[in-house]
Amino acid sequence: MRVGITGHRGLSMEVEARVRVLLADQIKTYEPAELTGVSCIADGPDSWFAETVLQHGGRLEVVIPATEYRKGLPDGHHPVYDRLISRAADVHHTGMTESTPEAHQAGSEILVGLVDELIAVWDGKPARGYGGTADVVAYAERTGVPVRVLWPEGADR
Repeated sequence: MRVGITGHRGLSMEVEARVRVLLADQIKTYEPAELTGVSCIADGPDSWFAETVLQHGGRLEVVIPATEYRKGLPDGHHPVYDRLISRAADVHHTGMTESTPEAHQAGSEILVGLVDELIAVWDGKPARGYGGTADVVAYAERTGVPVRVLWPEGADR
């Protein structure tokens, strides 16, 4: 089973804790030997998902939206990003250089094309900018990839 992730970044610590539980509960439903998680490993749900997949015994593949992608992530996330990418069984690239919303959407579209199911840590609201979680969910739905939405009851972004 190949499972991808998309989700909101910048969540509060309280929402993060609840999302991590939801992700762990979902990942436990997959057979470790048959699980490949696909992620862009940004800060937030992308990395939490990737860490959980690896802890569960699954395999990790990474999609890098742009060669300058890492530079655009928070400095404090770089060690996590580096650790996760070093554990990736495969790395996919868009071929884009600048880390723009267009590159992020292109990376997400590659990710969706690689998976059997997409997990979306999504509040159900429209994207705040092009390439946001809602855009990725819409793309998955248009291309026939099932989407499993995980969002804590009553949580806000």
